[in-house]
Formats: sequence, C-alpha cells, structure tokens
Amino acid sequence: MIEIKIYKKIGNFAGNKDIAKEIRTKEILPFIRKEDKIFLDFENVNSATQSFIHALISDVIRKEGIKVLDKLFFKNCNETIQKIIGIVVEYMQDTGKKD
Repeated sequence: MIEIKIYKKIGNFAGNKDIAKEIRTKEILPFIRKEDKIFLDFENVNSATQSFIHALISDVIRKEGIKVLDKLFFKNCNETIQKIIGIVVEYMQDTGKKD
C-alpha cells in the first residue's frame, strides 16, 4: 500500500497540472502494477481543478484500463473534489467505449 498526501505536494488548492503529472509519473505509474492499493489522500485540500485531476489519473486509466480504479483510492475528498473525480472517471470510461 502507498499513500500519497496531495496537500503536502500542492497545498489546499490542487490546480497545478505539472505537479499532478509529476505525482502520476513518479508516484502512481511506477507502482500501480506492484501495489495492491494506492491511496490519494486529499486531506486539507479545499478544491481542485478538473485539469489537475485529469492530469493526475487519466493517463493511468488509459494505460492500465478502467479496472485500475480497483487499486486506486481517493481519501478525504470533500464533495467538490469527489464530483470532479467522478467527472474525469466518467469521461475516461466514455472515451474507452467502442461504437
């Protein structure tokens, strides 16, 4: 299990896509196949942009498939952040569908 504390990396507003990319490439992707659970802890993060969440998880879902969400957990998310995560996950599910 790995726990990534978002607040320590970005403060109370998660809006910097470059930091999201760094978390994704250095802390999520290298371990997603090795670990049974990766927790993204949003404690003390008041808000996030859709761009930040997209940069954080969309490439992980694209590379590993939607089942990666069985290993990726979002902890201490307020209602706003939960909604944004839901939007990004739904978008990724829709883009993965074949017509």
